[in-house]
Amino acid sequence: MAIVRYNPWQEMNSLQRQLNRMFDDVLTPASVAEFGNFSKIPAAELTETNEALILKLEVPGVQPADINIEATAKSISIVGERKSEVESEAEGRTRSEFRYGSFQRVIPLPVKINNTEVKAEYKDGILYLTLPKAEEEKNKVVKVNLG
Repeated sequence: MAIVRYNPWQEMNSLQRQLNRMFDDVLTPASVAEFGNFSKIPAAELTETNEALILKLEVPGVQPADINIEATAKSISIVGERKSEVESEAEGRTRSEFRYGSFQRVIPLPVKINNTEVKAEYKDGILYLTLPKAEEEKNKVVKVNLG
Protein backbone atom coordinates (compact mmCIF):
# COMPACT_ATOMS: atom_id res chain seq x y z
CA MET A 1 0.00 0.00 0.00
CA ALA A 2 1.40 3.41 -1.04
CA ILE A 3 1.45 6.35 1.33
CA VAL A 4 -0.20 9.47 -0.09
CA ARG A 5 0.64 12.80 1.47
CA TYR A 6 -2.22 15.12 2.31
CA ASN A 7 -1.96 18.37 0.37
CA PRO A 8 -4.48 21.04 1.48
CA TRP A 9 -3.48 23.34 -1.40
CA GLN A 10 -4.65 20.77 -3.92
CA GLU A 11 -8.11 20.82 -2.38
CA MET A 12 -8.13 24.64 -2.31
CA ASN A 13 -7.16 24.74 -6.00
CA SER A 14 -9.91 22.26 -6.82
CA LEU A 15 -12.47 24.36 -4.95
CA GLN A 16 -11.27 27.50 -6.75
CA ARG A 17 -11.66 25.81 -10.16
CA GLN A 18 -15.19 24.68 -9.27
CA LEU A 19 -16.19 28.21 -8.19
CA ASN A 20 -14.68 29.68 -11.36
CA ARG A 21 -16.64 27.22 -13.51
CA MET A 22 -19.85 28.03 -11.64
CA PHE A 23 -19.47 31.79 -12.17
CA ASP A 24 -18.40 31.32 -15.79
CA ASP A 25 -21.55 29.29 -16.46
CA VAL A 26 -23.78 31.93 -14.85
CA LEU A 27 -22.15 35.04 -16.33
CA THR A 28 -21.18 33.81 -19.80
CA PRO A 29 -23.82 33.32 -22.48
CA ALA A 30 -24.04 29.84 -23.99
CA SER A 31 -24.13 31.28 -27.52
CA VAL A 32 -23.70 34.58 -29.30
CA ALA A 33 -27.48 34.71 -29.83
CA GLU A 34 -28.04 34.92 -26.07
CA PHE A 35 -25.42 37.65 -25.69
CA GLY A 36 -27.81 40.39 -26.84
CA ASN A 37 -30.32 39.54 -24.09
CA PHE A 38 -27.98 40.55 -21.28
CA SER A 39 -29.01 43.75 -19.58
CA LYS A 40 -26.33 46.36 -19.13
CA ILE A 41 -25.75 48.46 -16.07
CA PRO A 42 -24.91 51.95 -17.29
CA ALA A 43 -21.64 53.52 -16.18
CA ALA A 44 -21.99 56.50 -13.84
CA GLU A 45 -19.91 59.50 -12.82
CA LEU A 46 -20.69 61.52 -9.69
CA THR A 47 -19.17 64.98 -9.13
CA GLU A 48 -19.70 67.02 -5.96
CA THR A 49 -19.70 70.83 -5.91
CA ASN A 50 -20.51 73.23 -3.08
CA GLU A 51 -24.13 73.55 -4.18
CA ALA A 52 -25.03 70.23 -5.81
CA LEU A 53 -24.11 66.75 -6.94
CA ILE A 54 -23.78 66.21 -10.69
CA LEU A 55 -24.55 62.66 -11.85
CA LYS A 56 -23.85 61.51 -15.41
CA LEU A 57 -25.01 58.14 -16.77
CA GLU A 58 -24.14 56.53 -20.10
CA VAL A 59 -27.37 55.37 -21.71
CA PRO A 60 -26.75 55.38 -25.49
CA GLY A 61 -29.58 54.17 -27.67
CA VAL A 62 -32.19 54.63 -24.93
CA GLN A 63 -35.04 57.00 -25.63
CA PRO A 64 -35.82 59.55 -22.87
CA ALA A 65 -39.38 58.19 -22.70
CA ASP A 66 -37.94 54.78 -21.75
CA ILE A 67 -36.09 56.11 -18.68
CA ASN A 68 -37.71 56.36 -15.24
CA ILE A 69 -35.86 58.38 -12.57
CA GLU A 70 -36.81 58.40 -8.88
CA ALA A 71 -35.02 60.52 -6.29
CA THR A 72 -34.98 60.22 -2.52
CA ALA A 73 -32.92 62.31 -0.10
CA LYS A 74 -30.20 59.65 0.00
CA SER A 75 -30.32 57.83 -3.38
CA ILE A 76 -31.22 57.97 -7.06
CA SER A 77 -32.92 55.10 -8.90
CA ILE A 78 -32.72 54.90 -12.69
CA VAL A 79 -34.72 52.27 -14.57
CA GLY A 80 -34.76 52.01 -18.34
CA GLU A 81 -34.93 49.80 -21.37
CA ARG A 82 -33.02 49.70 -24.62
CA LYS A 83 -35.34 48.33 -27.26
CA SER A 84 -34.24 46.40 -30.33
CA GLU A 85 -34.75 48.10 -33.67
CA VAL A 86 -34.08 45.05 -35.85
CA GLU A 87 -35.86 45.24 -39.16
CA SER A 88 -37.06 42.04 -40.79
CA GLU A 89 -35.57 41.34 -44.21
CA ALA A 90 -36.52 38.52 -46.52
CA GLU A 91 -32.89 37.79 -47.32
CA GLY A 92 -29.93 38.09 -45.01
CA ARG A 93 -29.21 37.79 -41.34
CA THR A 94 -28.23 40.21 -38.64
CA ARG A 95 -25.57 39.42 -36.08
CA SER A 96 -25.58 41.93 -33.28
CA GLU A 97 -23.38 42.48 -30.25
CA PHE A 98 -25.56 45.34 -29.00
CA ARG A 99 -27.14 44.84 -25.62
CA TYR A 100 -30.88 45.19 -25.42
CA GLY A 101 -33.24 44.88 -22.50
CA SER A 102 -33.99 46.45 -19.16
CA PHE A 103 -31.52 47.90 -16.71
CA GLN A 104 -31.80 49.25 -13.19
CA ARG A 105 -29.29 51.24 -11.20
CA VAL A 106 -29.65 52.56 -7.64
CA ILE A 107 -26.92 54.98 -6.65
CA PRO A 108 -26.47 55.89 -2.97
CA LEU A 109 -25.52 59.52 -2.49
CA PRO A 110 -22.78 60.77 -0.14
CA VAL A 111 -24.93 63.68 1.13
CA LYS A 112 -28.63 64.46 1.45
CA ILE A 113 -30.23 66.20 -1.51
CA ASN A 114 -33.33 68.28 -2.04
CA ASN A 115 -35.15 65.67 -4.13
CA THR A 116 -37.95 68.04 -5.19
CA GLU A 117 -35.47 70.24 -7.10
CA VAL A 118 -33.68 67.57 -9.19
CA LYS A 119 -33.13 68.54 -12.83
CA ALA A 120 -32.56 66.05 -15.67
CA GLU A 121 -31.20 66.52 -19.18
CA TYR A 122 -30.52 63.95 -21.90
CA LYS A 123 -27.95 64.79 -24.57
CA ASP A 124 -25.95 62.58 -26.96
CA GLY A 125 -26.63 59.37 -25.03
CA ILE A 126 -25.65 60.86 -21.66
CA LEU A 127 -28.18 61.47 -18.89
CA TYR A 128 -27.23 64.50 -16.76
CA LEU A 129 -28.83 64.87 -13.31
CA THR A 130 -28.30 67.96 -11.18
CA LEU A 131 -29.02 67.07 -7.54
CA PRO A 132 -29.07 70.18 -5.32
CA LYS A 133 -27.80 69.59 -1.80
CA ALA A 134 -30.17 69.96 1.14
CA GLU A 135 -29.66 73.21 3.07
CA GLU A 136 -28.28 71.46 6.16
CA GLU A 137 -25.60 69.83 3.98
CA LYS A 138 -24.52 73.09 2.34
CA ASN A 139 -23.88 74.88 5.63
CA LYS A 140 -22.37 71.95 7.45
CA VAL A 141 -19.33 73.33 9.29
CA VAL A 142 -17.85 71.59 12.29
CA LYS A 143 -15.54 73.35 14.74
CA VAL A 144 -12.60 71.19 15.80
CA ASN A 145 -10.81 72.04 19.05
CA LEU A 146 -7.13 71.40 19.33
CA GLY A 147 -5.81 70.37 22.72
